[in-house]
Amino acid sequence: MDNFTDERDIRLIGKDPFTFSVLGRILGGDCKLLLTDHEKLIICFTTEPFPVWIWTPDEITEEEKEHAYGVCRENGLIDGRHRFNLKYELAEFFVERAKKDGVDFFVEVNMFAYSCPEPIRPIDGAAGKRELCKKEDLDELTQFIDLFHREIGVDLQTEKEYRENAERHIQNGRTYFWTDESGRHVASCSWEPAGDQLATVNLVYTRKECRRFHYAQSLVYEVTELVKKEGYLPALYTNADYEASNACYEKLGYILQGKLCTIRCVL
Repeated sequence: MDNFTDERDIRLIGKDPFTFSVLGRILGGDCKLLLTDHEKLIICFTTEPFPVWIWTPDEITEEEKEHAYGVCRENGLIDGRHRFNLKYELAEFFVERAKKDGVDFFVEVNMFAYSCPEPIRPIDGAAGKRELCKKEDLDELTQFIDLFHREIGVDLQTEKEYRENAERHIQNGRTYFWTDESGRHVASCSWEPAGDQLATVNLVYTRKECRRFHYAQSLVYEVTELVKKEGYLPALYTNADYEASNACYEKLGYILQGKLCTIRCVL
């Protein structure tokens, strides 16, 4: 296993461009652990609290599943602390195989991967407008990021880390608020490139007391249009168990392209 990637790995990720769009992006950044055979296995871990990403092709053999598990174990990842983003077939193997090592995993999140080739304008438009997050919005954006992660319950960090994240969002100039008629920021949405062709839409959050007014729906639609105008194909991940939000995305033209899950240890 090598600890560097090259064009071979880019081609592998290209076989699952939507489900592994995030992995394609983080491979070019700083990784605490990066292992690849450039053919059938890529393992990538950035840092806590983020999950370990594992790419494998579809319909792998039992021997290949055992090899993936063994590599993770040899590198200290089957320790009950790490979470994994991976395909369902491999996830099922990991759950059963880890029991032999005294580690109990369960599926924490079922994920859908969507793309939006042709955005559809929502019938129920929200009152208000889209506004780019600016330096003076740093405190509020930090709060939105905190609330977003608390709600989904994953990748929880400290307030300092959320603030640093908010600073990067503002600096990149791709994060937006929806402002209602009173001037209050009620929803957020961001996007970022994931390679040369895709861009992922994320940080979709509406304040709890401001829901059911279609704020996020309108904001996601406008951000999706911005992504298209920049020449990218919009994509996003959702929790497969959030039927209402998934239905909302589908109304905006998002099409289901793949499925993943996150497994973690029973605490």
